[in-house]
Amino acid sequence: MDTYDLITRNAEEVVTDEEIRELADDPDGKRVYVGYEPSGVLHLGHLLTANKLIDLQEAGMEVVVLLADVHAYLNDKGTFEEIRDTAERMKAQFIAYGLEETQTEFVYGSEFQLDEEYTLDLHELELSTTMNRAQRAMAELQSGETAKVSHLVYPLMQALDIEYLDLDLAVGGLDQRKVHMLHREEIPELGYEARPCLHTPIVADLTSGEGKMSSSDGVTISMEDSTAEIEEKVNSAFCPPTRDPEGDLENPVLELFEYHVFPRFDEVVVERPEQYGGNVTYEEYESLAADLESGDLHPADAKGTLATYLDDLIEPGREKLRELRS
Repeated sequence: MDTYDLITRNAEEVVTDEEIRELADDPDGKRVYVGYEPSGVLHLGHLLTANKLIDLQEAGMEVVVLLADVHAYLNDKGTFEEIRDTAERMKAQFIAYGLEETQTEFVYGSEFQLDEEYTLDLHELELSTTMNRAQRAMAELQSGETAKVSHLVYPLMQALDIEYLDLDLAVGGLDQRKVHMLHREEIPELGYEARPCLHTPIVADLTSGEGKMSSSDGVTISMEDSTAEIEEKVNSAFCPPTRDPEGDLENPVLELFEYHVFPRFDEVVVERPEQYGGNVTYEEYESLAADLESGDLHPADAKGTLATYLDDLIEPGREKLRELRS
């Protein structure tokens, strides 16, 4: 796989393709980041972007993980002490999951977001950004929650972080697109250069195939799940044998194979009795998806295999959590 394909593998969108190709021509030492609000145990939503960071490290880029303690505080996720305790656990889990420690720089937002220069730039951004523009970039609130001024400042800080971390590329889920577009539109007004962005997909809700898999709204898989819990969640997952003709529903089982399993394993082996066709080995996602749709692979066999591979991926982080809590 060439460098451009590795950088863009499983990306939902790149902004812009020309800029990403320029990075792919000379990736060594280039800096890329994802910001995470320290708000709990890592789950598959975090790990989807972590998979992309692992790809980018393989391409030769240096990864910056922003442990966004100030953002978490603005989002009412606890005291700074509580937030930083969570952030330290997240840091250990990311390394256990597979990020190369020597190529990963972990940065607390409070290390630079409280400095005078940053604060003055943030105020400049507040002056140049309309309320409507900030609201469009603001993260969706939980049902019934009232928007606060801090929620409007949040995306402006995200836009500014990309400059202050001295980055060459910003990565986030597709739900971060509006923030990244705010960065590209507004940051040049402060005399800074806009950076390219890469967006990973959003995995559908595990049980319905609709919307977004979310630890707050529905069932997700986290690093504190046991083997039995992973098996139970995957076995109850929505997994139709054929595609939705209306295109309204996704198959989260296939999405987890595509975005989590195949990027991390050279091959996937489905184990089944000889009377049901015997074991079958897949070296690429497309072949597994085609067999599921054709009926050559039963959804139950796909689910059992997915649970096994997800458990292998999560076990190092689960063990790290046990160590930290002991």
